[in-house]
Amino acid sequence: MRLFLAICLLTTALWSNMTKMKEKLFVVERESSSLAVIQDGLTRRHMEKMHNMNHGIIKFSGKDGYLISRDGYVVKFDPLTEKREAEYKTSKSAIGFVIGKNYVAVANYDDKSVDILTRDLKPVQKIKTGSKNVGIKIYKNYLIFAQMDNDKVTVLKDENPGKAKPHFVKYKEFSVGKMPFDAMIEGNTYIVGFFLTKGFGVIDLDKMAYKQIKVTAEGNKPVLKVPHFGFWSLSKDKTFIPAVGDNKVLVYDKKFNFIKNIETKGLPVFTSLSPDKKHLAVTFSGKDFPSIQIIDTDTLKIMKTFTFPGKVLHVRWSNLYPDLYVSVNDANQVSVIDTRDWYLEREIFQVKHPSGIFIYESEDIK
Repeated sequence: MRLFLAICLLTTALWSNMTKMKEKLFVVERESSSLAVIQDGLTRRHMEKMHNMNHGIIKFSGKDGYLISRDGYVVKFDPLTEKREAEYKTSKSAIGFVIGKNYVAVANYDDKSVDILTRDLKPVQKIKTGSKNVGIKIYKNYLIFAQMDNDKVTVLKDENPGKAKPHFVKYKEFSVGKMPFDAMIEGNTYIVGFFLTKGFGVIDLDKMAYKQIKVTAEGNKPVLKVPHFGFWSLSKDKTFIPAVGDNKVLVYDKKFNFIKNIETKGLPVFTSLSPDKKHLAVTFSGKDFPSIQIIDTDTLKIMKTFTFPGKVLHVRWSNLYPDLYVSVNDANQVSVIDTRDWYLEREIFQVKHPSGIFIYESEDIK
């Protein structure tokens, strides 16, 4: 009886803590250099003059929000008050960034460098590479990125770990496939894709060892081009990859042994895995731009198709609620799908040409 009561009290406490958390959506309004702020199902405000938001990206770290614009600005803001706190222009064109404990690192395109900034966006280092830089990631006290023009992956090491300011030096470089263009990191493994080499490269960051993997599909046919890794989805035992130029989602095990092709209604662009890894949302290009399909990751079958009144540019699963948010660009709306019974629950308006959806979670959201 005592054990039963203890379990009940623990369950109640856990649920109470979960329900204290709330979410706030920051939606990129790509044509307006602004962000729509959505809270409690309504568009509450707009953060204006956020620079070129075509492909704008937002990340959160603790109580800090950071935004990178296409024209090379990094902006720090408070996700609770939505106030801009600092900004710094690293170049004319920046493509990606990562947030460390005591720094922000930015991969630049046009001035062929990597910028190291403090968390308050004060410049610390500018590392010239002579290449467009992509796929920037953090592992322990290493900073890893790919040099698109030089067919290299560079590993920098922080000589001041735990200090107020980092200082990075070149630790290791790998010659890789032709024209690396994107990367992902899982545990101690850095995975880099290429435009001109069939397959992708894998670096073990503990052993600092590189190998190249060729991906094949049905009939042992090679996959001709690996898409952006932001479009991949990794479950516990499967890897889902949207095929390039074909109506399929490719399914592999974690060692990249081929499992199956899932036939889709159009050319898939983006795959997004639900928090519990049980469902996969797939977006499309071309005539099927307005649709998404939901795949059951156990049966590997399509279980639901939704079509919207405009191009779908992004989807985002809620971690707190049974909601899937869909960015419908042409219709100036964010649609919300109920993921318990799989129906279109509601639509959020007053959003201008939305694209990327980014969610901030906190107990302090009022």
